[in-house]
Amino acid sequence: MVRNLEKSQAASSTPIEWIRGDALVLDDVMRAADGVSVIVHAVNPPGYQNWDKLVMPMLENSIAAARSVGGARLVLQGTIYNFDAASHGVIDEMTEQDGNSRKGRIRVEMERALRAVSAEVPVLILRAGDFFGPGAGSSWFSQAMVARGKRLKRIVNPAIRAGHSWAYLPDLGEAFAMLLDREAELLPFEVVHFEGIYDDTGLVMTGGIRQAVGRKLPVWSMPWWLFRLLAPFGGFPREVAEIIPHWKYPLRLDNHRLLTLLGAEPRTEPFDAIRAALSDLGCS
Repeated sequence: MVRNLEKSQAASSTPIEWIRGDALVLDDVMRAADGVSVIVHAVNPPGYQNWDKLVMPMLENSIAAARSVGGARLVLQGTIYNFDAASHGVIDEMTEQDGNSRKGRIRVEMERALRAVSAEVPVLILRAGDFFGPGAGSSWFSQAMVARGKRLKRIVNPAIRAGHSWAYLPDLGEAFAMLLDREAELLPFEVVHFEGIYDDTGLVMTGGIRQAVGRKLPVWSMPWWLFRLLAPFGGFPREVAEIIPHWKYPLRLDNHRLLTLLGAEPRTEPFDAIRAALSDLGCS
């Protein structure tokens, strides 16, 4: 479901049926959900603004739509922001959710709401780290580490001497599809963790970028101090400052439930994933 129907149709080369609508309008969501067995809730507030006012109404519309078609499974991309990074080195599906950032608390509220309705609307949450790869319009990889569409002069590494979890988007998408193919094995409220690429030294991603472009590019640190300085003024700097702990402390996802269901996690070699991501961004 999209607002700019013509732009979405022009950008798509696959046989997708696009429906004009607004995730905040219940009738639009109900119309889009007619006859489906799975609803992927993957919407953000316009301009990434007003999360506290808009996120839950959008989710409630998706829940209502899933209920209206007889209990379609509602799918949500889970995040690591549900957790206090300073308190957990490894998280699994049973780890207490104690996120303390604004978006983290909203994410916790979303998952609690989904658990509450899962007896009538089955839920699948696949949690992963920061995603990157072809088709990822915005990510830490494309908007912080490298400069899109340019010959790279440097790499900016957000990690602060700590491990970090990355999810290569094609692998993550494949995991979603494989899990949905096993509907009969899924719990009514199913939470699965995707381990992805765990960069335990902070050097896997930077080393892969250097290898892909064939140059020993200088690595700069992310200017986190600037976001801390501007955070009191609110807006984007405040939100970025709140997630600094996720780059300062290691947080790894335990994927034992995924392995139980699938046997193995879809996983592209890190160098191949990084090379494909850079190619998609037009970086050299």
